[in-house]
Amino acid sequence: MARYAARRLLAMIPTMLVMLFIVVSLTRFLPGNIIDLMLTGSSAQVTPAMRAQVSERLGLNKSLPQQYGEYVLGVSHGDLGNSLWDGRSVSTMVIDRASVTGEVAAVAILVSVLISIPLGVISAVKQDSPLDYGLRSMSIAGISLPNFVVAQAIVVLPALWWQTAIPFQYKSFLEDPVINMTIVLPAAGVLGLRLSASIARMMRTTMLDIMQQDYIRTAKSKGLTSFTVIVRHGLKNALIPVVTLLGLQLSALIGGSVVTESLFALPGIGRLLLDAITARDYPIIQGVVVSVGFFVMITNLAVDLSYGFLDPRIRYS
Repeated sequence: MARYAARRLLAMIPTMLVMLFIVVSLTRFLPGNIIDLMLTGSSAQVTPAMRAQVSERLGLNKSLPQQYGEYVLGVSHGDLGNSLWDGRSVSTMVIDRASVTGEVAAVAILVSVLISIPLGVISAVKQDSPLDYGLRSMSIAGISLPNFVVAQAIVVLPALWWQTAIPFQYKSFLEDPVINMTIVLPAAGVLGLRLSASIARMMRTTMLDIMQQDYIRTAKSKGLTSFTVIVRHGLKNALIPVVTLLGLQLSALIGGSVVTESLFALPGIGRLLLDAITARDYPIIQGVVVSVGFFVMITNLAVDLSYGFLDPRIRYS
């Protein structure tokens, strides 16, 4: 397994290089220009010389290959650059905001897994029953509803119906656990809704297939209880596709944080990315995308390595 993990880590290097090139290139195609934003409101008439001076100060006068090479060199040393507006370190900004996004994502995944896996198993065991049809309908509704619609409903409806509102002032769990959970749980619920629905459907489909296998019939013929057969012999094997889906959905989960954090006023990575796009702060945009991309690649590697634990028959060569 160690050799397999080492090969996968080495294979991530060209993937990172391609991702860095795409990120550095595409940020230059954003509508608008940071130079125009900086010179807007200037009392003096904007001249080509002024634009050239600002472009040189920001390093935007360099060619794309040169900018790409310097950025790759910086990333290799853990340097994601500095903000074009105030010169703050992008690495520090991403680390400071990551705790908020990480907390929301962790709660969303935890709640989703704890709810969806039991519901998927129950739906498979009670196949074609009214309970099964009800759970499947709920899953379809969860997949169909966009995140921003659910988020707006959570923000607006309590204020209309019960004259209460979510406290749009984030505090860490250590500062105030009650206020923290009051704002984190709704945001995590929005992010985890579609994930829960997807996992429940996948769990049901996989369990239906697993329950038809010969070793399940053998376990039943030995007189084991249905609970033991499902939990000890069926559930563990059924989790492999679910873990794969969870790894694939992680990027969508973090991507959804852009809208969710904006609606719930959470100071996370998604909010940082949105503000950076508005300000055309290219280093912050690049830093956030690169950090998220690297995290997703590491997560996918961890998902692949978990297969050997869930199913000992899987061997890495």
